[in-house]
Amino acid sequence: MNHDNHNENKENILKENTLVNKEFASLKQRIIAALIDLGFFISVFLPVTYLVKGVWIMSPVDHRWAYGLFITDPLCIIFFFLMVIYFILLEGLLGQTIGKFITGIKVIKRDGSKPGIVASCIRNILRVIDSLPTLHIYGIYLILKSPDKTRFGDKKARTIVINKKDTFPVNVT
Repeated sequence: MNHDNHNENKENILKENTLVNKEFASLKQRIIAALIDLGFFISVFLPVTYLVKGVWIMSPVDHRWAYGLFITDPLCIIFFFLMVIYFILLEGLLGQTIGKFITGIKVIKRDGSKPGIVASCIRNILRVIDSLPTLHIYGIYLILKSPDKTRFGDKKARTIVINKKDTFPVNVT
């Protein structure tokens, strides 16, 4: 990586007389973190599904379907809300899910602070837009094209995803 490209992938901010140097997380790191989180969900949800439903993977016959394509099975609804809470709480309070922790990336506000619950809610609820039209294509496009490697949810929540290991304070006084 040449020096110019390396600097394009960094942002400096001034916070309380401290300059914080951040290197943005790459798309590859974000995808690997998401796959690790998915693996975590699978490792929890499959055994629970087996204990509750008697099957490892539910088929449409195992669900309670109503209103066309909407899943109304209570177990699936519980899993969905647990996933939403997982992302909102871990990213909001710690800046990292298990996948982000393992890959060494972290969500922060633009001022360098932890995102907090409100910003985390915004960035995670807006995953719906980032996932359009399918497979997070819009979010991936924005991460690749934006100078600060942010998706729509990050822009609206005023958050960025950084390499945790490359974050360090430097006194400027």
